[in-house]
Amino acid sequence: MTVQIVSTDKAPVAIGPYSQATIAGGFLFTAGQIPLDPATMEIVSGDIVPQSRQVMANLAEVLAKAGLTWSDVVKTTVFLHDMADFPRFNEVYAAALGEARPARSTVQVAGLPRGVSVEVELIAKLP
Repeated sequence: MTVQIVSTDKAPVAIGPYSQATIAGGFLFTAGQIPLDPATMEIVSGDIVPQSRQVMANLAEVLAKAGLTWSDVVKTTVFLHDMADFPRFNEVYAAALGEARPARSTVQVAGLPRGVSVEVELIAKLP
């Protein structure tokens, strides 16, 4: 099986030995996206709401690069630093996804890269 790397300058560049996303076996697998502004590579300021908006925008750009949309997403995994942020994260998430309803897991973690509040990764089915 061939693995194809997906990369776009409209989402944060990989800052380590990984890819923004890969395609294999008819699926797109993204790396976890944190709230980095792709233009500055700085964490967006603010609480869970602006951070969540940036994460979802970053993922949308990776999907677009692969010719996909939220309706192609089959699974997301959400990592929150504080589960008390879930209701506000969920509002941003629902607005970004529109009518799409992928399976989702949400977990609270002790820490995330660069001290952010949220990280999201996804799996999407290619047409």
